[in-house]
Amino acid sequence: MTVTVATLGFPRIGPRRELKFALEKYWAGKIGEAELREAAAGLRTAAWARQKALGTDWLPSNDFSLYDHVLDLSVMLGAIPGRYRAAADGPADLGTYFAMARGKTGAGDGCGHAHGSVTAGEMTKWFDTNYHYIVPEIEPGQTLALGRLKIVEDYREAKAQGYETRPVLLGPVTWLSLAKGHGVDPFDRLDDVLALYADILRGLAQAGAAWVQIDEPILVTDLSERQRLAFTRAYARLARTGPRLMLTTYFGGLEDNLSLAAALPVAGLHVDLVRAPEQLDAVLKAAPKGLLLSLGIIDGRNVWRADLDALLARLEPVAATRDLILAPSCSLLHVPIDLALEPKLDEEIRQWLAFAVQKIAELDLLRRALNDGRASVAEPLATAARAAAERKTSPRIHDAGVQARLAAVTPAMRDRQGSRAERSRVQAEVLGLPPFPTTTIGSFPQTADVRHARAEHGRGHLDDAGYEQFLREETARAIRWQEEVGLDMLVHGEFERNDMVQYFGEQLSGFAFTIHGWVQSYGSRCVRPPILYGDVSRPAPMTVEWWLYAQSLTDRPVKGMLTGPVTILNWSFVRDDQPRAASCRQIALAIRDEVADLERAGCRAIQIDEAALREGMPLRRRDGQPYLDWAVDAFRLSAAGVADATQIHTHMCYSEFNEILPAIGAMDADVISIETARSQMALLEGFARYRYPGEIGPGVYDIHSARVPTEAEMVALMRLAQHHLRPEQLWINPDCGLKTRRWEEVRPAIAAMVAAARRLRGRG
Repeated sequence: MTVTVATLGFPRIGPRRELKFALEKYWAGKIGEAELREAAAGLRTAAWARQKALGTDWLPSNDFSLYDHVLDLSVMLGAIPGRYRAAADGPADLGTYFAMARGKTGAGDGCGHAHGSVTAGEMTKWFDTNYHYIVPEIEPGQTLALGRLKIVEDYREAKAQGYETRPVLLGPVTWLSLAKGHGVDPFDRLDDVLALYADILRGLAQAGAAWVQIDEPILVTDLSERQRLAFTRAYARLARTGPRLMLTTYFGGLEDNLSLAAALPVAGLHVDLVRAPEQLDAVLKAAPKGLLLSLGIIDGRNVWRADLDALLARLEPVAATRDLILAPSCSLLHVPIDLALEPKLDEEIRQWLAFAVQKIAELDLLRRALNDGRASVAEPLATAARAAAERKTSPRIHDAGVQARLAAVTPAMRDRQGSRAERSRVQAEVLGLPPFPTTTIGSFPQTADVRHARAEHGRGHLDDAGYEQFLREETARAIRWQEEVGLDMLVHGEFERNDMVQYFGEQLSGFAFTIHGWVQSYGSRCVRPPILYGDVSRPAPMTVEWWLYAQSLTDRPVKGMLTGPVTILNWSFVRDDQPRAASCRQIALAIRDEVADLERAGCRAIQIDEAALREGMPLRRRDGQPYLDWAVDAFRLSAAGVADATQIHTHMCYSEFNEILPAIGAMDADVISIETARSQMALLEGFARYRYPGEIGPGVYDIHSARVPTEAEMVALMRLAQHHLRPEQLWINPDCGLKTRRWEEVRPAIAAMVAAARRLRGRG
């Protein structure tokens, strides 16, 4: 029997975020399409070469994207909404592609492509990850037709360089399940979609592809009967067309869908044994003898080294009876590229970690141990075993004081003192805000000057006093501008913060940080998730001084800005040696301390962002409520220690909320701000049906798009909002922080937002 190694996808951004910088130069008109595509080709070539050198037998192609792989497929299938279509028929150009991703303003996009003003496509989280995809849209009467066959081009490109690849294709049932139908059920278009998939597979066969990795992560969720029938129908047709299919599942176990998956006429099946290790025996029993199994045994979503001895003990009996492919649990898109780029990382913590490159090396080590015996790799196995043992016993992980405090938490610590109605009355008296109060979500543009000053301070070229003076000046300018433009509740701008999670993690115990540990969130937006390795506590106040300074500059209320415990957890690489709920409660107690200090300092509005609450939801319905119970519990623990007069805000973005509205209500925040600009206030329908009792700021400015909305657009959105909610419930704000935007966009957009609020109040 033979064991081989596959990767299901490699990080796209490049070791030093080369893709990000090429995209942003292209969008700014500093390079053309040819230069952008050249940069992308260089990243693809480097990724294939690196994976091959590390021992990968099955290399992926078409895992690279200029923005988003779901958008790539939508464009390839011709699923281009009418608002983006050019006058001439034919495949979408790059301008159309980026218009769908980012929206456009006016008659051009700055790159020589003519497009009218259009909003971007809806964006939401990829299953339970922090990666965002552009939601496919299917309109009534829409004609689907193949556009540019990127997947075939990428395969040919790799082959010309001597790399035989297994092209990656998002499966038809998952794509249709993710699609949004405008008055139509996307599954009504199944036959049309399958015809296009068949053409894609034939094109790959003609190019020489022997296998295709067809990703169907929807198989690890609760399926409707229509989805089940679609799987049977789809693969009965596609399995007869072109290359052999490796049906790939990830982010969970197949469970009740195992018999369905095993019965499909495919040549191979990949299963996630990190999220669902218990499914191996059932998969082995259900898999037909001729089915090639790919086992996802290395965590593609976290950064901890694997327990190789334990894996070998599990795999050796299996490898003795059948051919196997060893792989990460999912695409390595979700982890940083290379630990070798982190020379400043604490050496003890470093030995516990594995990034994408190291994960492939782990797979190669396991492959050699299974094919040639453990003795052939005895030394590296011993090194891995020592690192695992030292991590378990390290005193840096466990803090008795944190554990004792957590054990002493009482139910009363999770409850506000007064009812929501009582709090609302007191807060109205204290804050004195007008109807339709305006605010922003927290951050203002992190300009080149801000980034340069931070970098110079980090290099030691700008001393602490000079850096603080720079930040004070930026904060003062932001406060003055907010007063001038007429915002009702101000923010200090967060110029001192590198990231909404990293900033707090750097001031909490139990976290480690990287220099180049970037992960793609969407398009050119990358984040560096902190590494939560131990018990969490707050040694000292984190935000109070900056809030005090900002509030000293104005008579208007300034929000205290914090990131919530669930978001800090979900946007970090979290320790795997205790339940996530326990880590989340530790973070909640640390944030509770900060809330108390802000209130003591005089802060009367504190925003505790929980942008990632929804994305942490398990994919199976039966597991959702236990997660929501501890997540809501953690938020309440962080927020409930304040007096009735202190207004607690929270913010959530780019998620489907309707199914978790009772949990959102149970958080008991006074004001919630959410994303509704791209969805045209559709999310508010659910809040209305639920009769959400609190106040809501539905986003009227899509900050992930380059376009500047008009006053009229914002008024129209708020009119829609009033169809669902009472006017006294409504705030007006952007849908997310403004960190990634330019002041040239922010100033007119916020001015239009304030003007819209005044018109709604009858003053304009």
